[in-house]
Amino acid sequence: MAIAIKVPSPGESISEVTVSKWLKQVGDYVKLDEPLVELESEKATFEVNAEKAGIITKQLAKDGDDIKVGDVIVEIDDMAKAPEGVAAPKTETKKVEDAKPAAKEEKKVEVVKEVSPAVSMDSDVHIAPLAKELMLEHGIKPSQMKGSGPNGRITRTDVLEAIVAQGGGGGSGNKYSNPSGERNTRLEKMTNLRKTVAKRLVAAKNETAMLTTFNEVNMKPIMDLRAKYKTTFLEKHEVGLGFMSFFTRACCIALKDWPAVNAFIDGDSIQFNDYCDISIAVSGPRGLVVPVIRNAETLSLAGIEKEVKRLAGKARDNKLSMDEMTGGTFTITNGGVFGSMLSTPIVNPPQSAILGMHNIVERAMVENGQIVIRPIMYVALSYDHRIIDGRESVSFLVRVKNLLENPEMLFDGKTPFEKVLDL
Repeated sequence: MAIAIKVPSPGESISEVTVSKWLKQVGDYVKLDEPLVELESEKATFEVNAEKAGIITKQLAKDGDDIKVGDVIVEIDDMAKAPEGVAAPKTETKKVEDAKPAAKEEKKVEVVKEVSPAVSMDSDVHIAPLAKELMLEHGIKPSQMKGSGPNGRITRTDVLEAIVAQGGGGGSGNKYSNPSGERNTRLEKMTNLRKTVAKRLVAAKNETAMLTTFNEVNMKPIMDLRAKYKTTFLEKHEVGLGFMSFFTRACCIALKDWPAVNAFIDGDSIQFNDYCDISIAVSGPRGLVVPVIRNAETLSLAGIEKEVKRLAGKARDNKLSMDEMTGGTFTITNGGVFGSMLSTPIVNPPQSAILGMHNIVERAMVENGQIVIRPIMYVALSYDHRIIDGRESVSFLVRVKNLLENPEMLFDGKTPFEKVLDL
């Protein structure tokens, strides 16, 4: 008896998904709850599992196809028995070969070549318009040419080769040059995730009064701290000590001081949040995703690093759930890992602000009247001016800068002297 497995709903308002990758093929024996296919919605990637054990008899979509939520995607014969003496199901060679054409259709590539309507030039020989223009410019007659196109049609390439043969290819008066290599184009279908990212970015630009303020951070204190304790930190906590934990911790303290930066606009009201759910922008195989570190203000540096590692790993494997990518109150993005010196990041609605980290470069600085070399990072805070004023945005970024340059304050936001004086 064949059972039909339908596409489950990945979330509200989502009616269509894309087949990302088939994990099993027709003829494969699958066990109960074994993953069958990987689907991609506009917000997350998820797997559809086998509801019963059996042999796959039919696949109703190929890799790259769009399919509606609730439609049947695969059929399984649950009366079929597992192959004898086989611990794990294997795919027959013939069946794999039968499935290859479907995999090849994952991305439709359309090659567009330059084709122009033919015209005549005092001759029975057909000449392409661009070829005709070149022939007139260089004084080449149709009788001197032998076309390589259909029915002896003279193409632009034929004329360019004739010009080069006459020694005119390098002349200063030559308007065109013979291009090296092929000049093909290809069309690839946008994924649902990329479509959603595009819509959200345009909406953020159009619907917010976005502004960006900048500052610079002397990273030497943190770099010295990491160099001194990174081995001990790794041995104790089994996770590396990176920069993201310092920035996350500094932002949590600054968000408590300037709550408007951690707030949302909700109609005619402002929703203030007394917790810090920090979204971390991560570049995954299918584009930018933004998993969330919940209640980051309660985590230690080690706790933050473990969450960053866990979420980044799931992003690389396309295993992030919907809940892990929604509900953040503030975003941190690190373009510095790609070499970015400075940028103006776009706010992630409904959030009101986003912090951009950049690369660290040694620069000349003046300290106590002396020019010294320090590792400097430029930081940028983009914010919604409808809810955050200039005083709040600048003060927030200065607070983050001071905390990073004085990492001993990252525990409670105070210097040792302020603790002694109970300030």
